[in-house]
Amino acid sequence: MDRLLNVTTIFSVLLIVLVLAGVRRAHIRVEFSVSWLAAALVLLILSRSHLVLERLAAFLGIADAPLALVLIIFCVFLVVFYRFSVIISDLKDTNIALTQRLAMVEYELKSLNSRG
Repeated sequence: MDRLLNVTTIFSVLLIVLVLAGVRRAHIRVEFSVSWLAAALVLLILSRSHLVLERLAAFLGIADAPLALVLIIFCVFLVVFYRFSVIISDLKDTNIALTQRLAMVEYELKSLNSRG
């Protein structure tokens, strides 16, 4: 159990460092980094607090605390991926609307050029 918790701690700290470095270098936008930082903090807290993890495992009805940690990790990242799917869908809709508006402006510009 300790080995899994230590690996999870290292992974969560590494994720925090990578996200902060990405924000600093402008590879990831701040509003998107919040989800990853929150997920990494949840992992860090759960991997370092054995009592919370044991109680959470008991609440979930799972006999093994590391298995509960893996389930929670999966659920947290599933929520993060869902959030990004919503953002991507919104961006796609915005791009379609923007493309349509650009086509209308180009049509108007060609109409004005052909008249003049």
